[in-house]
Amino acid sequence: MASPHAPDRFPATLPVVRQMGRTASGRAWLDRLPGIVQELEERWELRLGAPFHGGSCSWVAPARRPGGEPAVLKVTWPHREADGEGPALRAWGGNGAVRLLRRSRERGALLIERCRPGTPLGDAPLPRAERLTLAASVLRRLWTAPPPPDGTLERVETVCAEWADLLQERMRRLRPDYDPGLVALGAELLRTLPTTAARDVVVHGDANPGNVPAAERRPWLAIDPKPMVGDPAYDAWPLVTQLDDPFAHPDPRRTLRERYALVADALDEQPARLLAWSVARGVESALWSADHDDIAGGAEELAKVRLLAELAER
Repeated sequence: MASPHAPDRFPATLPVVRQMGRTASGRAWLDRLPGIVQELEERWELRLGAPFHGGSCSWVAPARRPGGEPAVLKVTWPHREADGEGPALRAWGGNGAVRLLRRSRERGALLIERCRPGTPLGDAPLPRAERLTLAASVLRRLWTAPPPPDGTLERVETVCAEWADLLQERMRRLRPDYDPGLVALGAELLRTLPTTAARDVVVHGDANPGNVPAAERRPWLAIDPKPMVGDPAYDAWPLVTQLDDPFAHPDPRRTLRERYALVADALDEQPARLLAWSVARGVESALWSADHDDIAGGAEELAKVRLLAELAER
């Protein structure tokens, strides 16, 4: 068994090492990480490979179980969004997402099914419309799972109400040169959209094309959720806007209309509702960027949000 301190396991160039090394809490977690990995390696009888070069708050590596079955070990820096990943994977039971094999809540660790070949849907050599439809079918499978017992996962309306308050506080404190009317619209939608949902599902929360890799058990499976319980329409924004850059197309309005119509039809949702959620989440993202020393980046995001708001007739 390799030493957990082997340099290929925790290289300084690893994104999670660089990112977590910027804060005191992150550095404290990095100090504990080799011991956590070694403990899990021994307890779960794993053979670990070199970590994947990706992710900013999780250490993730390929593993082999005692019988030789492939898996992935994921150890995450403790934070609010990470708490729900294990319960959501358990609720989905492999239907649309990777299977949960083992969990250590106290160590922030998951042993999950490995996706092979693992090609992200965003990079697949398929027409854009087909990739959007495939991703939508993954979401529909996730949404069939009964939500776990109350309190297991956070609710969309609770989190979004907090975001609405927070983005308005950031506007007052940072005073960026952002359109106050557009920001107010985003806050209003964050508060009102969750209360008008027709049903509750376990949403993925970060259904961008990079989080839908090619697999063996199913052609495509979801990974890396930030799950909550609430309105399914919450999920579409990163899928539609991060499959290449629709805003960079020669006619972005036409491209976006076509994409939202296609995804709405595949999800059995209304395009206007998906667009409204995109405005809400886009405003929140822009103010998050501003609060993390990227006011210019937030302004670029808001320019895209304005176009989405126009399409939504907001």
